[in-house]
Amino acid sequence: MASGPARTTPLNQRASSQELKRLVEQAKQGDRHALEELYLLHFDRIYSYLHMSVGNRHDAEDLTTQTFLKMLESIKRFRWQSAPFSAWLFRIAHNLAMDHFRANKRWQPEEEVPEPEADEATSAESGALESIGRRSMLELIEDLSPEQQQVLTLKFVFNFGNAEAATILGKTEGAIKSLQHRALVSLQKQLDKREAS
Repeated sequence: MASGPARTTPLNQRASSQELKRLVEQAKQGDRHALEELYLLHFDRIYSYLHMSVGNRHDAEDLTTQTFLKMLESIKRFRWQSAPFSAWLFRIAHNLAMDHFRANKRWQPEEEVPEPEADEATSAESGALESIGRRSMLELIEDLSPEQQQVLTLKFVFNFGNAEAATILGKTEGAIKSLQHRALVSLQKQLDKREAS
């Protein structure tokens, strides 16, 4: 299959959704150049996510390689549904990270919890977000559960919405909202303690 016209989109910029759809469709047909572009467009974010998830460079590099190998194996089965291609790719990375943790028996998922009341969630989240900058949040989240860390990382570092985070983590949107709420309430308590001391 011909690879089509020369591509002019810089790889260090995010591709438009139309460009991304074109690349995915070409990759599904076996277009090597499209596969390479998808790899280059997503490598940094996938590696960063895995590095934050597993905590060391060596494992993150291995898991990033495995993520893109799985992408190559299964891209023909990818279907455009409610979640974008990047969420599908992050889901692969997340599953590999969870397999890694299970193999090392270092991670236990939280129980599903009910979604918080709207008023309580709104006030706690807005208060926490006003007090916490992105950099200080990364330092503070180390004391949270792994699932709470995952949710905050996906939402505030990688800018995924609730639906995309739910797809990546294999949870409901309600569970994502609940995990985010509890994480932000916990962070607010940590900040209050720091200010008091």
